[in-house]
This record gives sequence, C-alpha cells and structure tokens, in this order.
Amino acid sequence: MKDLKKQERTALEAVARQFSATWEKGSDPPDACFMVAGKRVAVDIATLPRRGTGQGSAATVKPRLRFDKVVARLMERLHATLGENVPDGMTVLLTVTAPIRLPAKTAASLEDKIQARLGRGSPGRDEPDREEKDTIYGNRVRIRLLRDKPAPGPKMIGFVHNPDSDPLLLFDMTRELLEIVSAEAGRRAPRQAGDRWLVVIAAREISCLEAYRYIYSQLRLATDFQKILMVFADDRVGILTG
Repeated sequence: MKDLKKQERTALEAVARQFSATWEKGSDPPDACFMVAGKRVAVDIATLPRRGTGQGSAATVKPRLRFDKVVARLMERLHATLGENVPDGMTVLLTVTAPIRLPAKTAASLEDKIQARLGRGSPGRDEPDREEKDTIYGNRVRIRLLRDKPAPGPKMIGFVHNPDSDPLLLFDMTRELLEIVSAEAGRRAPRQAGDRWLVVIAAREISCLEAYRYIYSQLRLATDFQKILMVFADDRVGILTG
C-alpha cells in the first residue's frame, strides 16, 4: 500500500470535497479509492513536474489564448501541411501573438520557417529543446522542437495568444502535461469494476486551467481514465477532461 505524502492527501481531500465523496488509501495501484454517489472509483495520483518560471511575474498571469475563426483556419492549414514532414518522436510547438491580420501570408511564412527549422535536424536525446523567435507581419513568433518523452506526442501544437501572455509558460506547460499524462496512461492498473480517475497536482494557479485543457485536447492520448482532475496551488479543483 502506497504511503501517501501530505501534498497528495491534501489534493485527495480537495477532490473529495468537490464531489461530496469519501476516500481511503488504495493498494497501489490504485493510489486511493473514492465513494462517489454510492459508486466506487479507483484514483491514481500524479504530481506535475514544474518546468521553468516564465518571464518574471508573467508565470502567474493567466495565459490568454485566442480561438476565433482566423486562428482555427491558421492551425488547420499548418496541421495539414506539416503533419507528414515532422519526424516521428518530434513535436513542433508554435506560439503566435494576436491579432493575425494577414492570415494567408502569415501561414505561408510559418510553413517555410518551420520547414527550414526541421531541415536543420532535430535535437539529440541529451540536447535541450531548440527554440527560435521572429516577428512575422507584426506578430511575434516562437518555434520550439520538442523531442517526445516518454511517449510519442502530436506532430504540432500551436498557440495564438494575447501579446501580454508569456509564450515560454505555454511551452513549459505543454512539456509538463505531455510527460505526466503519457506516463500515467502507460501505467497499467489491474482491471477492476468501476471508473478510474487521475488526480494531477499542479504547482500553478487555476487560471492556467483553460490552457491546460487546450493542450490536453491537442495531445490526443488514449487513456483508461474516465476523468482527469487537476488540483492547483490554492487547492482549487478543475476538471481537465471527463
């Protein structure tokens, strides 16, 4: 039976309050078991590895993403044109500041820049993630090639954000979530009746929940979890999916 840490107990208590549930330690796996509305739920716990600090105090500011029609068309085009060119085991992370006033020209320029970046080769396993930044038609752009560890990720994840958001924060959050969720998805638990939930402990504020949800939707990872919950630094609980 797993010896739960204080932080894990606090997180489980926060989730129990959210769902008016009771809980007890599990047999590892699962880490704990909840009784929710008369149903038994197996719960695994994971702590999100916090990477970087962002730029100054911006790390605690809500990452303001944009999801308008121009953004959707831009991302659809980039996914379509770059999907076959990104090597397996590699993910292109892209941030662009809004508003995008020349979407067709911006997309074409981004395609060329990313293709050129891929042509210079991918980082080795022990190398840091490579990154470059530029300004395209008035929009600040950052591109990072991410070697997927421990499991393969998507070919590209793109963010269009307000100018006051920190793109490095978005990159760090993506790496955090990819590592922990893919690792937990690969951890096989014994088959048992009832649902299986994952509780993720995050050191960041709940203002990051929307960005985490978007990142998770882009990862497209197959998991056995019916629900994934995040417990943030102030013990507030957010539903990532499910």
